[in-house]
Amino acid sequence: MTGDRVDVAFSLAAVSISYGPQLVLDAVSMKIPKGGITSFIGPNGSGKTSLLRCLNRMNDLVANIRVRGRIEYQGEDLNAPDADVEAIRRRIGMVFQRPNVFPRSVYDNIAYGPRLRGRTTDLDTLVEHCLRQAGLWAEVRSQLSRPAHELSGGQQQRLVIARALAVQSEVLLMDEPCAALDPAASLAIEQLMVELAQERTVVLVTHDLAQARRVSGHVAFLQAEQVGQEQRHGHLVEFGDADQVFNDPIDERTRAYLTSR
Repeated sequence: MTGDRVDVAFSLAAVSISYGPQLVLDAVSMKIPKGGITSFIGPNGSGKTSLLRCLNRMNDLVANIRVRGRIEYQGEDLNAPDADVEAIRRRIGMVFQRPNVFPRSVYDNIAYGPRLRGRTTDLDTLVEHCLRQAGLWAEVRSQLSRPAHELSGGQQQRLVIARALAVQSEVLLMDEPCAALDPAASLAIEQLMVELAQERTVVLVTHDLAQARRVSGHVAFLQAEQVGQEQRHGHLVEFGDADQVFNDPIDERTRAYLTSR
């Protein structure tokens, strides 16, 4: 393998997204590093979530969407005609703004994916390991048969992360994972993200600039700008090391956004 593929998780070349005739994101090119946390920041309507969902083919579930350009994960074309979408989503997991726990027990939320893949042994060990990784074991070890929806919002979000770890996701895509949580639960998720990013790639969409500063290794700033009389679509303004983007942005539009101008 080339050095590029060792160091780069995702390579995007001229990626554009349209919903029907409406272009929402135009010609985004970047290389997202392998490992650590890369954050997508920018105002509403700049295409952050749409771009994130391209990274594991989640946009396939949206009607009338069209994705152009090339997206590679470790050198593999994610949109190739013979791409195994199920395998892509196992390797590249997703955590949504609101935790989408299954209507099952805490235990079965973790065990569901491995069972689906044919695993029948050592499930107890796997469930404990994933819950420990997600920082949840101490809180639920005596409640594994409890319905997952009865957990608090922060606990449910960590359970969803543990569920992704159970199918050995190499990447976690996180779309505003703290938006619906109180400050204490948000801090727990932030700390968990940082810990998990030591062994896998995390790509985060967040409107919380303070959070992005705290956790990010790299940052992409996207912005929607007026095109013609009525149309607006997003594009990538700046991408780079988080310290550089936050402390010495190259583009004046990035500086204006970060200083709320």
